[in-house]
Amino acid sequence: MLPAKTGSRLPTGCFKPPLMVSTLRAPIPVLSIRQLSPSDFAPALGRSFRDHGFAIIADHGIDRDLLTRAWDLTARFFALPDECKQRYHIEGGAGQRGYTPFGREIAKGAIAHDLKEFWHIGREAEPDGPLPSGMPANIWPEELPEFRSCFTRLFEEFDHLGARLLSAVATDLGLEPDWFSSPTHQGNSILRLLHYPPMSCDMTAEPGAVRAGAHEDINLITLLLGAEEAGLQLLEKAGHWVDINPPEGALVVNIGDMLQRLTNHLLPSTTHRVVNPSRERQATSRYSMPFFLHLRPDFPIDALPGCVSADNPRRDPPITADDYLKQRLREIGLTDKKAG
Repeated sequence: MLPAKTGSRLPTGCFKPPLMVSTLRAPIPVLSIRQLSPSDFAPALGRSFRDHGFAIIADHGIDRDLLTRAWDLTARFFALPDECKQRYHIEGGAGQRGYTPFGREIAKGAIAHDLKEFWHIGREAEPDGPLPSGMPANIWPEELPEFRSCFTRLFEEFDHLGARLLSAVATDLGLEPDWFSSPTHQGNSILRLLHYPPMSCDMTAEPGAVRAGAHEDINLITLLLGAEEAGLQLLEKAGHWVDINPPEGALVVNIGDMLQRLTNHLLPSTTHRVVNPSRERQATSRYSMPFFLHLRPDFPIDALPGCVSADNPRRDPPITADDYLKQRLREIGLTDKKAG
């Protein structure tokens, strides 16, 4: 269940948002992780990823009561006054933890910043050791005491589900089902709470700005809840944009650039965006919760031998997950381009 739509104070000015373009419905099959046997689910997931770079899972199994609390806390946080939210913005933190204000992130190659604000929650340190280098500790809003317990548990549920989906990916690629266990152990995964505020005539934005510009994700796979509210579109291979219309409560999963590089582009990281709402929906907020599942920082991303052939030669040079993440964070405006 999504939270009740609420308003949000935005910078002053005037902006007339473009309307959502008319598109075809994406022919993405809705898969059941419960009804399909593992031997049937893995190839079905693989086919959807190869065809679209996306998959839809009807029965993800994340606790419904937990999600209800999470949506409520998300709406309550973003309804806080701007000066309160700004206290949790970490200058120089590349948006990796805490709050990132409205209009800071920009899609790679875009000229207009996204019309969104968000909060990031990362992995908590294991009891017997610190977090890996480059993974800062979480911060938590004092105004919402239950925020930490709710989202720590939700992070764990996403992490468990992501491991289950990666096991199916490994099986489909001809690898051992647990192949991703070590590469993702203490990976720099992120749970993002996203708020796209209402579009109003007092909004200041650059010409052509949309809620989320066309982009590909950085990580291995992204697990997304909240896509029932219209706006999410993917760029099909034929070159046209199509709407993603999952059933209520379903999970949308997409390939990120790290898995594309690892599979030598056999699994495509598909371009997607969130367009501005139709006129009748401009007065409402849009919320979503993507979980960006990452490799551990020191893992070398290099094409799997089984994905390299004479017909598909190696496309990308090796790079560690941490170096690749830093490179991409510079490209989307969350770190200084001069930073190392």
